[in-house]
Amino acid sequence: SYYALSYLSGRKYLGARFKRLVVPLVFGILTHVSLQVYIERVSHGQFTGSFAEFYPHYFDGFYAFGGNFAWMGLHLWYLEILFLFSLLMLPIFLLLRKQTARDMITTGAAFFERRYAIFLLAVPIIIMEWLINTQPEGIGRRDFGGWSLATYLVFFTLGYLVASDLRLRQALERHRSSSLLMAIMTTTAGYFLLQADVSSRGFFFTILRGFNSWFWLTAFFGFASKRLDFNNRVLKYAGEAVLPFYILHQSVIVVIGYFIADWGVGVMPKYLFLSVSSFIAILAIYELPVRRVNVMRLLFGMKAKTASVERR
Repeated sequence: SYYALSYLSGRKYLGARFKRLVVPLVFGILTHVSLQVYIERVSHGQFTGSFAEFYPHYFDGFYAFGGNFAWMGLHLWYLEILFLFSLLMLPIFLLLRKQTARDMITTGAAFFERRYAIFLLAVPIIIMEWLINTQPEGIGRRDFGGWSLATYLVFFTLGYLVASDLRLRQALERHRSSSLLMAIMTTTAGYFLLQADVSSRGFFFTILRGFNSWFWLTAFFGFASKRLDFNNRVLKYAGEAVLPFYILHQSVIVVIGYFIADWGVGVMPKYLFLSVSSFIAILAIYELPVRRVNVMRLLFGMKAKTASVERR
């Protein structure tokens, strides 16, 4: 979002987000996500018949509310929420680009350059988690990937701020090793606390959870910024393929998993077969109908290829 807004107006930014996120979300909900719901219903004895027979019933009620229609896209919920975050935070992000706000960010970056100060950016995560833990069945629900949507919004905003000043990126790089060590230590501590039946919503665990998440993020970003600051043909190919892979991955895994579930072999052979076969299947779908056909590219959130690009 930070880099997009450096060359796009607010309106064009939302247009680009809509094409990148909403179009593949709607396409997925109407196509392969319905196949996942079908397999769920069949495997749980809630429907008998073919997928063609099920599809008209896919629009009977809302998923998670007694019906079938996966309004959140199942695994594609990420696209839906990311678009809503982009829409919600746009006024604030535009405000942060004004000179007064940039001066404040510069002042803050000077502070977070200090040794270990970058770890204090975990505090907003901790505060949000502490606030929402009082409503575990409301805003504090962790159904979407293990975190509350409110906390994801904090992560989203922190990412924008980190991108807005080079010194913050440099601070991540300098602390990458210590971040990794602290991430491993806090993960280990959290594991033993959970084994001891300590509540994951307790105040102490909330502090540990907030720091742990930020330690991991700092380690990932720090090592990536230091070691992966290059490009090549493989990375260019993978960078373009990443969204289609995400859109397809769960549907392909569920379908293959459904057919091999009753195989009379151990878990590890099934896992290896599922991993390899699903990767090959996703790559084949991406390479043939998606990557090469402009209409499919647009439906999967990619830019259309021009004739000049094809010739090159």
